[in-house]
Amino acid sequence: MAKNTIPETPQSANLIQAGTSIIGNIESNGNIRIDGNLKGTINTGGKVILGTSGSVEGDIICFNADIEGNVKGTIKVKELLTLKSMALVTGEIFTDKLAIEPGARFTGTCRMENPSPDYPVSDVSNGKEE
Repeated sequence: MAKNTIPETPQSANLIQAGTSIIGNIESNGNIRIDGNLKGTINTGGKVILGTSGSVEGDIICFNADIEGNVKGTIKVKELLTLKSMALVTGEIFTDKLAIEPGARFTGTCRMENPSPDYPVSDVSNGKEE
């Protein structure tokens, strides 16, 4: 039996650097790291990393997320949401798993449940929601 010899390429991350401000929505299948400011919605089938200098005013919809900065809005994570020690989140959280480090601050509501097939993480490549 032949072995698959096609090397796996690491998934690259989209980066919004500190000092960058974006007003609008972002859709991607890949990972996104935000160290700047975003007013709008992030919708990705990958991971969202919000650095300590990053802020999002809007919704985050993704597969996994590590939050270190500020979020005002709704966070919908299909698997694991981690609020790091410097995180400041105001709004609603919907996730399957939640990890909160000491020092993180969260004001709002949280609903934890196993994602259903209609969970709002989109597959941007075909325009359909999973």
